[in-house]
Amino acid sequence: MDDSTKAEMVRFFEDEIPFNRFLGVRVAAISEGFVRVELPFRAEFIGDARRPALHGGVLSTLCDAAGGAATFSKVGFSGGAISTIDLRVDYLSPGRAELIIAEATVVRLGNRVGVVDVRAFHPSAPERTVATGKGVYNVQQRKVTSNSSG
Repeated sequence: MDDSTKAEMVRFFEDEIPFNRFLGVRVAAISEGFVRVELPFRAEFIGDARRPALHGGVLSTLCDAAGGAATFSKVGFSGGAISTIDLRVDYLSPGRAELIIAEATVVRLGNRVGVVDVRAFHPSAPERTVATGKGVYNVQQRKVTSNSSG
């Protein structure tokens, strides 16, 4: 994946997906089959104000965004589409009121389905996993047709 493709994918995921833009999701690293996304903390992300702990929906959204981006990085950015088929998130420890990171790695990519493993953690304690996820994504690759008139 060349630098211009990486830059185009980052712009797409940060700016052209309205929900990612609304949340403030940022792509910190991207390569073929791998993405690291960051979500800066906002007070609205708290689910349990008594702890305080991040809302599970915020964590699952971050895992899904990372998984979709990792799948897209493997498929290529030539007009295809990725949509979530299934997402499983295991919440292992409370998310703290600080920046959170999700790393996603494609473990299998077929013609129609991609499977991704995701891990969410805080950079202040990278050894402590907040959540893990398994995403399954529908892959619709754009078909290229040739118009030969000969």
